[in-house]
Amino acid sequence: MATYQALYRKYRPQTFDDVSGQMAVTQTLKTQLQSGRMSHAYLFTGSRGTGKTSCAKILAKAVNCLNPENGNPCNCCAACRSIDDGSCMDVLEIDAASNNGVDNVRDLRDDAIYTPSQVKMRVYIIDEVHMLSISAFNALLKIIEEPPEHLLFILATTELHKVPATILSRCQRFSFRRISQEDIAARLQYVAYQENIDLDDSAARVLARLADGGMRDGLSLLDQCASATTGELTAERVYQCLGIAGEQKCGELMGYIAAHDTKKALELFNRLYTEGKDLSAMLDEMACLTRDLLVLKTAGNAGITMLSGVASDKEVLELTKQLSSGELVRMMNRIQETMQSFTRSASRRMDAELCILELCQPELSLDVKAMNARITRIEEQLRTGAFVAAVPQKTAKKEVPEDIYDEDERPPLPDDLDAPPAEEEPAPQVSEAPMGFWQELTAAARKELKPPAMGFFVATPNAPMQGFLVGNTLELRCGNRFIAETLNKPDILEVVSRKASAMLGRHIQASVVDLSAKPAANPRMEQLMNFGKAHPDVVKIRNS
Repeated sequence: MATYQALYRKYRPQTFDDVSGQMAVTQTLKTQLQSGRMSHAYLFTGSRGTGKTSCAKILAKAVNCLNPENGNPCNCCAACRSIDDGSCMDVLEIDAASNNGVDNVRDLRDDAIYTPSQVKMRVYIIDEVHMLSISAFNALLKIIEEPPEHLLFILATTELHKVPATILSRCQRFSFRRISQEDIAARLQYVAYQENIDLDDSAARVLARLADGGMRDGLSLLDQCASATTGELTAERVYQCLGIAGEQKCGELMGYIAAHDTKKALELFNRLYTEGKDLSAMLDEMACLTRDLLVLKTAGNAGITMLSGVASDKEVLELTKQLSSGELVRMMNRIQETMQSFTRSASRRMDAELCILELCQPELSLDVKAMNARITRIEEQLRTGAFVAAVPQKTAKKEVPEDIYDEDERPPLPDDLDAPPAEEEPAPQVSEAPMGFWQELTAAARKELKPPAMGFFVATPNAPMQGFLVGNTLELRCGNRFIAETLNKPDILEVVSRKASAMLGRHIQASVVDLSAKPAANPRMEQLMNFGKAHPDVVKIRNS
């Protein structure tokens, strides 16, 4: 029975044309091979899984290939086959992490002067070269600067800043960029087809996003998910296999946080935790979504191309309307602080719950960032006219039984109380303004008024302030006391009156009406109460 080989090893690129997402690097190397203008030392830099070691092996085969094809190795000749199976003694791959001493470099330098025995050029591939010690780098300087004609050095590193400048100046540097999600998804679909894996398009996109620019990570995740499930590999199965919440649940949780609904946010978090979702992965998804919201909030439509894809564009656009930039910055910092504390935390669940609680209720924190988030939220609501202050609820009137006296013991009422009951309060008058008047007036007033007054002039049905034209009086009916006090100023009323008069062609006087003001006490009820106190002997409450 043959030993199973991991997908990232089985499908390692064998030619420059097979390398995904590194067209600038591979095309330059192919051109150098075809023209014969090869350098003696190369330095490949970039994040993990982007093709550095693969390109180094392809380059080692290409310079020794007996039948090259447009700069690519043929992979059929004796030299290519010996390099692929590792039997070629003239092509050596060295791990600098375990061979980082000066003695190792001295041995390499002593062996490098001998001509190759099997192929045309002796090639040294030094992986993770930044792990070499300073003395080892110094021992390598001379031979890299002036190597024999049969010698080629290919250095690879993920941390370029740790490589001395003296080494950098002696090499041709090629930077491998992160592979795009589209390229990774396309490669995953190709591998899935070759391996008879039924991979859904949505699952391929999820795996490509989780790979974070590394092809090797994407293939490893595909290998893991394909071996754990049977049948079609969908996005939901990927979430279950990898223990992550998924974009839908992450967006739902962020929606509860934006609405400051602590109860539903904690209930959803507890359900995800009970299902076995990884807390670090869950917070990482929230951090990616918060980053997308912040980019879209600050960059506008230009930020759509920079989204990580953790949520749909429609969902992200909806959440940007509910959260201000200050809130998003505070949320991002709080999530990152929680993720960093996981390494030394005694209860990761408690830390995550506390994080969600503070995200939902910024008033629990009194630091500068939390205060700034609350202020920017109010400022944005005032600017868009969405601010509605809380209106105190009116106390409901108690229902008094109509017949509280016996028929034969009902006391006579005074003459002034024998009058007919007062008429009911008339219904609010309907505005007499012509169609489109209020929309035009609000637009004209906003041009002259300043915040916060201008924020209340919005022509929407649920706006906290509405205008009603009654005769020659324009009533600005305010839903709460704060708005009424803000607008009840001579300069503001003068602007509104002037604009309305100009639009209607007659003199209009603007006035402010506070709809939340308490109504005056009922004089008839007061008289009844006084009469009952003066005649306690004639008052008899019927027993129910």
